[in-house]
Amino acid sequence: MGGTTGRINAVAGSFQFPVRPGTRRVALVLQGGGALGAYQAGVFQALDERGFTPDWVGGTSIGAINGAIIAGNPPNRRLECLKRFWNAVLHEDPIDLRGLPDAVRQTYSCWTAMASMIGGRPHFFSPHPFLPFGVGNAGSADTASFYDTGPLRESLLESIDLEYLNNGSIRFSLGAVHVTSGRLRYFDNSLQRVGIEHILASSALPPAFPPVLVDGELYWDGGVYSNTPLDVVLDDYPRVNTLCFMIDLWSAGGDEPHSISQTLDRQKDIMYASRSDRNIETYEAMHNLRRVIRELYGQLSEAKRKDPKMRKLAERGCHTTMDIVHLGNRDRGWELASKDMDFSRTAIDERWQLGYADATRVLDRAAWMDPVDPLVGVVVHRMPALTA
Repeated sequence: MGGTTGRINAVAGSFQFPVRPGTRRVALVLQGGGALGAYQAGVFQALDERGFTPDWVGGTSIGAINGAIIAGNPPNRRLECLKRFWNAVLHEDPIDLRGLPDAVRQTYSCWTAMASMIGGRPHFFSPHPFLPFGVGNAGSADTASFYDTGPLRESLLESIDLEYLNNGSIRFSLGAVHVTSGRLRYFDNSLQRVGIEHILASSALPPAFPPVLVDGELYWDGGVYSNTPLDVVLDDYPRVNTLCFMIDLWSAGGDEPHSISQTLDRQKDIMYASRSDRNIETYEAMHNLRRVIRELYGQLSEAKRKDPKMRKLAERGCHTTMDIVHLGNRDRGWELASKDMDFSRTAIDERWQLGYADATRVLDRAAWMDPVDPLVGVVVHRMPALTA
C-alpha cells in the first residue's frame, strides 16, 4: 500500500501527549469480535480523555464499525456517537447482574445470546424469515445468511458523517475478504472514497450476515482471513516512527477447559486471537532485521557505501521505530463461547469499563517513552500487571 495523501494527517510531527522523540504517527488498530467491541470503546474513551487522537484507524468487523464512528466524526462528537451506537444495540437487564455468582451469570449470558440469535438486535441485525438450507443455486447471495443487516446500515448512516470520514483528519482502513477469490483487501480513505457498503462488508461475518456488494464484487468480514489489521499500518511505505495502539478482543491465553462450553470458548479465543501474536512476532523479526541492515551499512567505508550493490541492499533497511501498545480484553468466569452475541447492558458496561481501566493503566505507565536498543525496530508494550 502506498503512502498517505496530503489530505490525511499521517505525519503530524508534534503531539500534545507524551510520545517517543521522532514519533510522527499515532495509529489505532481494532480487532473484530461482535459484542466484545464495547471494550474498544472504553479504550478509546481513555485515549480521548488524555488527548491521544489517532492519525490512522484500522479496523475489522466490529473494529471497522467502531473505527468508522471514530474517524467519521469531529473530535467533540466521537465519544458521544460511540455511546449512542452501543446504547442502541444493547438490551436492558431486569437487574444489575454484577456480583452475582458465575453460574447465574453464565445462565443469563447464554439466554441473552440465544435471544440475540433468535430475534436479532434492534439497530444491528434482524433474522431472515425461515429459509431452508437450499441445494445448488436455489437462493441468492442476499438470502445466503441467517440475518439481514439493513438495521445496521441505518445505524451507521445515523452515526457516521461520510463527508467527514473521507475528508477529515484521520486516515481510515478496513479489511474485507473477496468472496470468490478468498483474498483479503483493505479499503482506505486515503486511496478511495469509503462508504457504508465498505463498513458493512468488513462486518459481514458468514453465515450470520450476507456478503456485501462493493464495486460489483461480493465481500465478507475481514476476520474470515485476518481478524487484526496490524499489517496495513506496519507495511505502509514510506515508513515513519509510529505509536500504534492495538486493541484485541479475544484472549490467546486462558485456563484449561473442564467442560464442553469452556472448550468451545477456549477454541474460539485461540482461533481469533492467535494470529495477532504471530503477526507481531513476524513484524518484530522483519523490522529488527531492517534496523540491523541499516546499522551494518553505516559501518561500511565511504567507498563501499557508494557501491550501487551496497546501496541497493541498504534500501531494505530502515531506521524507524514502531511502538506497539498491545491491549486485550480478558475472559470473565461467566463468559461462554457465545459471549460475542451477549449484548446485555451489564456485559456491555463491564467490557467498556474494563477497556477504560486497562487503557488508563497503560497511559499512566507510558512505556513507549523508555529508551530502546538502537537495533530494535519494533517494541511491543503489554499491559502492566495488576497489583493486589
